[in-house]
Amino acid sequence: MSLETKALLFDVFGTVVDWRTSVLAELQAFFGARGVERDWGRFALDWRALYQPAMEAVRSGARDYSNLDVLHRENLLTLLRRYDLPALDAAEVWHLTTAWHRLAPWPDSAPGLARLRESRIVASLSNGNIALMVNLSRHGGLVWDTILGAEIARAYKPDPRVYLRAAEALGLAPDQCMMVAAHNDDLRAARALGMGTAFVLRASEYGPGQTTDLGAEEAWDIVTDSLTGVADALD
Repeated sequence: MSLETKALLFDVFGTVVDWRTSVLAELQAFFGARGVERDWGRFALDWRALYQPAMEAVRSGARDYSNLDVLHRENLLTLLRRYDLPALDAAEVWHLTTAWHRLAPWPDSAPGLARLRESRIVASLSNGNIALMVNLSRHGGLVWDTILGAEIARAYKPDPRVYLRAAEALGLAPDQCMMVAAHNDDLRAARALGMGTAFVLRASEYGPGQTTDLGAEEAWDIVTDSLTGVADALD
């Protein structure tokens, strides 16, 4: 781990915020008010499962760059049909799409970011678009120095452009940046470009049936279970 780490770049979905519990609550509230019952926990997981294939279409060049709000809306429409749910109007579809703008942070996230900002730049490096990240951050009381990521690069992680353009935007070399993520593949991509790495265990991201990212798969520079733990390690 370089002592010259000047910026911490954060994956957000799963690392900083608890997307599964939050999306589940939104679905239960929305459809419960309409007397519609389904397995909303499964629906939330299915929605997330469509995330990587949708981004892969952009990464592969099969489609032009579209931001995550567009992809989330398309995937939601797919699931509304799959689950044989009543027709929704455009405003209702958009309300559900923007459930991803209202995700609750893990309890350690806001205090961890605040501590880290005392000595280093902290920036989101998410596949979420800027409007989504602004709303999400304001909703959860998350304070960044800047919002970077997919929309800046017009590409999706783990495309190297996402990481490199974030460092460039900050006027830093990759080895002056550290990627913070709950996902080993995100850290592998960052390390391959010379960035430092911090693994944050989020063993309940996908619920009790989680089978991935249950531990550090490589000797990352920092291994912890909270953002406050990252701050402790850097102190």
